[in-house]
Amino acid sequence: MADKAFITPNVLKWARESARMAEEIAAAKASVPLNKLKEWEDGASQPTIRQAQNLAKAYKKPFALFFLPEIPRDFQPLQDFRKSGSKSLTTSSIFIIREIQQKQAWLSDVYSENNEEELSFVGRFTINDNPQKVAQDILSTLKINPSFYKSENPIKEWIDAAEKNGIFISRTSFIYSRPKLDSEELQGFTIADKHAPFVFVNSDDWNAPQLFTLVHELAHIWIAETGISNEVEPELKNKDKFNPIELFCNEVAANALMPKEIVFNFGTSSFQSSKDVFKAAKLLGVSSFALLVRALNLNIISTANYQKLKRQADIDFADYLKREADKKAKQKEKENPSGPNYFLLQLNRNSRLFTQTVLDAFRGGFIEPTLASNLLNVQVNKFQKLESQLYR
Repeated sequence: MADKAFITPNVLKWARESARMAEEIAAAKASVPLNKLKEWEDGASQPTIRQAQNLAKAYKKPFALFFLPEIPRDFQPLQDFRKSGSKSLTTSSIFIIREIQQKQAWLSDVYSENNEEELSFVGRFTINDNPQKVAQDILSTLKINPSFYKSENPIKEWIDAAEKNGIFISRTSFIYSRPKLDSEELQGFTIADKHAPFVFVNSDDWNAPQLFTLVHELAHIWIAETGISNEVEPELKNKDKFNPIELFCNEVAANALMPKEIVFNFGTSSFQSSKDVFKAAKLLGVSSFALLVRALNLNIISTANYQKLKRQADIDFADYLKREADKKAKQKEKENPSGPNYFLLQLNRNSRLFTQTVLDAFRGGFIEPTLASNLLNVQVNKFQKLESQLYR
């Protein structure tokens, strides 16, 4: 007979509920009938060690946690700035939020213990300040000029600049793992800590919406508002459904990515057709929709012209996405049928800056191998392969 795991029943139940996992799904993960799982949570019987380990893996919890005498203090839920009526956060969102909270908490503790200086730009402004002024400060701090990107990949330049200034940027979409993260449910979130601010961007979107989300989340740091966002770049007619902080951060992002001087310099010739708009938007790394909203707000185009161009842009964008999807599918099949490099995915998920910080602490003997492995989601004997991705 297999050894029993004498777990604490209410801790087991708490672990499932905090993972937002239904009883039926949890029972399937442990390969047992539903009534058996209920017995474990009620204390009427105990799972085997293997069954409990499977549940720990499914709930994204340490196996040892099940043996605690009482429910541990969990991370506080992040403030929900999402549009009113948004669906409840699912297991995949809960898991990524908890994972980033754990990484951020470790960093913040280390920096505090080492008496590191606080980052002066965190909370430098409030929602009562001028969004244009906040945007200018972000550009100045990160040394970014939206009129002159050095490559055709502006989001990489923004991420590199943010991490050089001590902001940790994580990107993942769970496209190549399960469960998948829905961009309509969660586009990004921010932990606006004075020592170790962390930004997460859902890369399920294509690059232009990702960039807008990234700068939107950076605005959260500049006003020290920790929370979750979705449906960034909202429809004009639905503004009443959005939190004032979200609308403010959208204004900051619009001013940072599309300064009015640059948009005015485009002139009316850039707003004659949807193809003209797309060309101008691509130069700034934003979507056609974002540029059209900006031009409307700056009175460069009329409401009627905005609506006409948006309809055209929606059609063009649908065609563009199809072409890009076909191109990527062919490229993926040609280069690597099994999907992208695992270590590159982990690097983006952890953040490059976080990965380097943990590896440096590990190499310097400041943290144990097990902790380093848990923080990076990579086995210690694979660190060299992970590290090689940092320099590509």
